[in-house]
Amino acid sequence: MASPLIEHEGVVASVAAGRVCVRITSHSACGGCRARQACGMAEAQEKIVEVATPRAAEYAPGQAVRVGVRRHAGLVAVVLAYVGALAVLLGALCTATLALGWSEGRAAAASLAAVVLYYGLLWLCRRGIEHTIQFTITKI
Repeated sequence: MASPLIEHEGVVASVAAGRVCVRITSHSACGGCRARQACGMAEAQEKIVEVATPRAAEYAPGQAVRVGVRRHAGLVAVVLAYVGALAVLLGALCTATLALGWSEGRAAAASLAAVVLYYGLLWLCRRGIEHTIQFTITKI
């Protein structure tokens, strides 16, 4: 059975009151392949994850840590970030073209505006989302 946590190893970037910022490097599926230099398909992205913890004072910049999130919370994040935006985009596009009879260009612009509003709404709700998607941090 799969682990209930999605975990990544990282390095503490900074520590603030009740929060630890961890720098992690996520690799594409082929990131560990020995032929990645030749094919050019491998990619690695550096990300900063902010972890709320009452034990933030126990961590220091440069320290190796493991950051985890429950699989369910990861799924919620994917749905909010990608599936929700796609649904808004397609819904606005269909509404604008079929129900309102707008031209394709105007409907596309309205769809993009709807997605911008969707992400703005997510940003306004970020505090509530933070309580749903909680990261854990452990020392290595």
